[in-house]
Amino acid sequence: MHEELWLTRIFNDYLAGPANAILNAVGQPAHNQARPWENWITMEILVLAIIVVVVAVLRSGLSTDKPGPLQHLFELIYNFLKDTTEEAGIPHGEKYVPLFGTLFIFILFANLIGIVPGFESPTMFTWVPTGLALISFAYYNYMGFRSNGFGYVKHFLGPIWWLAPLMLPIEIISHFARPMSLTIRLYANMFAGEQVTLAFLKIVPLFVPVIFMGLHVFVSFLQAYIFTLLSMIYVGGAMEHEH
Repeated sequence: MHEELWLTRIFNDYLAGPANAILNAVGQPAHNQARPWENWITMEILVLAIIVVVVAVLRSGLSTDKPGPLQHLFELIYNFLKDTTEEAGIPHGEKYVPLFGTLFIFILFANLIGIVPGFESPTMFTWVPTGLALISFAYYNYMGFRSNGFGYVKHFLGPIWWLAPLMLPIEIISHFARPMSLTIRLYANMFAGEQVTLAFLKIVPLFVPVIFMGLHVFVSFLQAYIFTLLSMIYVGGAMEHEH
């Protein structure tokens, strides 16, 4: 069981009522009514608040004549995601940058916040990667039906009609394994990185842990990119027209 973070403690001390009301309304009452807030929830809220502040600062400083460093950074991210989307087989990648950009930025911020003392990466809790994976799963199937109509089902039947009875269950299992794969990959890497950093912080408080914190930053970027890239590939495959 994870130790209650100071931010989670504040939420439980002052906002336990609203949390219990929401959980009871959806039929999922908290195991501990007095402390319904969990670390991964408060960390998600904090990440969302940070992103909102960053976007507000970015928007207030947008300029075509003298773009600032933050605008340059986000333009770089936009162009990178647009190009990667098109390389994944999705035409007009700029139409899909809002979703993929949201996934990338949220996962990146959620991963990086664990470096800050007193905080934890919400992505090291299975619920958060699972939710993100389900969003990716629902979106690429939606885009498959939107692009191909009922013909999207042909993706599950294989290239030869008489193989359909064999290919259909294999393809269904394969597709349902995708959100599990996305979840495990993100969760396992962030959990392992967090534990390694914490272990070395306890053993050697100075200098050496900086190396592992740098590694944590690298893994944070890498896992955000991999999750987003795989989502792009899934969408590109679903939108592909069968011939």
